[in-house]
Amino acid sequence: MEKTIKLKTIEPTALLGVADAHIKLIETAIPATIIVRGETIKIRGEDPDIEHAHEVLHEMMETLSGKGSLTVRDVQNLITLVTSANGISNGEHRAPKLVIHYGKKGAIVPKTKGQEAYAKTVQKNDMVFSIGPAGTGKTFLAVAFAVAALENHEVDRIILCRPAVEAGESLGFLPGDLKEKVDPYLAPLYDSLRMMLSENKLTKLLERKAIEVVPLAYMRGRTMDNAYMILDEAQNATVLQMKMFLTRLGIGSRAIVTGDITQIDLQRRTDSGLVQVANILKNVEGIGFATLDRSDVVRHPLVMKIIQAYDEILSNEKNTK
Repeated sequence: MEKTIKLKTIEPTALLGVADAHIKLIETAIPATIIVRGETIKIRGEDPDIEHAHEVLHEMMETLSGKGSLTVRDVQNLITLVTSANGISNGEHRAPKLVIHYGKKGAIVPKTKGQEAYAKTVQKNDMVFSIGPAGTGKTFLAVAFAVAALENHEVDRIILCRPAVEAGESLGFLPGDLKEKVDPYLAPLYDSLRMMLSENKLTKLLERKAIEVVPLAYMRGRTMDNAYMILDEAQNATVLQMKMFLTRLGIGSRAIVTGDITQIDLQRRTDSGLVQVANILKNVEGIGFATLDRSDVVRHPLVMKIIQAYDEILSNEKNTK
């Protein structure tokens, strides 16, 4: 097998090292053959080895673009990072981890078994519901899939939305015009985008509406063809709002719905469209469900402990009723 990389804006010597020293480091660690011809790099070998070498080279290019130089130590560290992440040791090679997207900070891959199952569910279905507690990567991975699809020209645009519902607050009491009122609710979506795209590129995509970040109410009456739709914080969408969002799906489009059913801010839990949707759509072909739990938390270690403590309290309250 073979994979080709084109060096368009990178100085080959800076990337490859003096006398191809950096390439030799990769070939020593990974059983793949790397051939350089001018601005073209060809990687040959078995599929897993090609993917590992390609990932190392991509990380090298990102490092070179970011800091302007690349040392032997940098290359060694990147090789260690990639081989460790893919479970390679003592010459034993496993299948490479599923790479969702190469963001500006490197490869975005599932970090837990739950996230891996979530990613595989997304690959197999046009519509996926991802349900789990805070910090499990529901939104971040959904945005990564959408950005990857946009950059691979699988879709023409990304639509990211959230219900403008929060506990104890009302839009009417917030200062500013409508955009200023709703932007705080949409901030987590912008945060995820900024971790994958440069500020300049993100600004251009937002300006030409290749990416839209909008409140859920703005979806009414629209049909989204060739789009990647994401509904975040879906536990705060009512049953009718959920139906409205799901029926926006047009030709060539995909959707991911994320939420945490333990954090419903609606007046009644039964009003949540996310609570009901599993029973309504569980047998529909093309729709998948991914459930994450506290073992999939990838934030600060305290987050997992906090979730566990609240789960125990809620469980005790149910048992005493």
